[in-house]
Amino acid sequence: MRLIIRENPDSASEYIVNYIINRIKHFNPTPQHPFVLGLPTGSSPVVIYRLLVAAYKAGRISFENVVTFNMDEYIGIPAAHPSSYHSFMYTHLFAHVNIPPQNIHMLSGTAPNLEAECLAYEAAIRSVGGIDLFLGGIGPDGHIAFNEPGSSLASRTRVKTLAYDTILANARFFGGDVEKVPKMALTVGVQTVLEAREVLIVITGAHKALALQRCIEGGVNHMWTLSSLQLHPHPMIVVDEDATLELQVKTVKYFKSIEAVAASQGFEQILPSAARTGPRPPAIDAHYVNGANGMTTNGTVPTKLAPTILAPQPTTSTLLSAPATDYPVRSVTPELVPDSMASRIEGAAKVELKGELEVDSMASRIVA
Repeated sequence: MRLIIRENPDSASEYIVNYIINRIKHFNPTPQHPFVLGLPTGSSPVVIYRLLVAAYKAGRISFENVVTFNMDEYIGIPAAHPSSYHSFMYTHLFAHVNIPPQNIHMLSGTAPNLEAECLAYEAAIRSVGGIDLFLGGIGPDGHIAFNEPGSSLASRTRVKTLAYDTILANARFFGGDVEKVPKMALTVGVQTVLEAREVLIVITGAHKALALQRCIEGGVNHMWTLSSLQLHPHPMIVVDEDATLELQVKTVKYFKSIEAVAASQGFEQILPSAARTGPRPPAIDAHYVNGANGMTTNGTVPTKLAPTILAPQPTTSTLLSAPATDYPVRSVTPELVPDSMASRIEGAAKVELKGELEVDSMASRIVA
């Protein structure tokens, strides 16, 4: 994991924008081979989107061959609602750049069948070969997208109940009225995020410092879903100084020194060229794989591909999808044969008891 520390939110956002621009340019997307970008909403990416729009208007970047998937959407409010994430994205980004409307993918919180909407969203991501870079922010409790504390680290796009703290935090987008904030949302899952080829998270402000500390210095924990990034091969977190307040001093110095040494050698976070420009992995035919008794429909055992940079397989997906044959077979415990302690004493078999043992009372042992 890389932790990039900048002085303030503006400089952190500028770093992210330059990274995204360089990433898209190096990828050299085409209509047949677009760059697939996952996008967040909320307060953290506002500056990022403003800088991306400015870069587009300055001719630094084009979104013509970029496909986007947003992280989440509220349930129960239409896309045209001023506080919907559809409105947010068009207000801050989509209406100001040259991204084709058909390349924009967002969940619908008013879909007649929410479960079908979630399944279709996952299918749409698979159909374009997966997400190349997932940009995200977090909440003060460390949730990524709307994967609230306690969410499964193997979760996928689904309906999610919002935590009360999240509802309070989002009230600012609804005129400060908590009652107007939707209580449920559609969200990509933790697993959906982890299957992106690269994950880039922005964290700013002292109110998110504890979440960053749990992710960097703690272990993987479903109560802090951001910590799942420890399972990803290429995660990057960009923060401001205030967000590091809960980290140990030596931790901050360590990541700053790593960046300084890399810069002195002319090195930055660069993925292998195959991940940046290579072809998409072949789509998986669910009907082919999911045959009877775990076999393919043609009667053979499905081939398990090794994780690659083009198709990373996070630990969670590997463990959950592994058939029983992938685990070591436990040794068979031999039948226990009951014996007496005497059989374990050398020469015990030669000892013969002289008559029956007599039971006496305690009184017989007292000398008168």
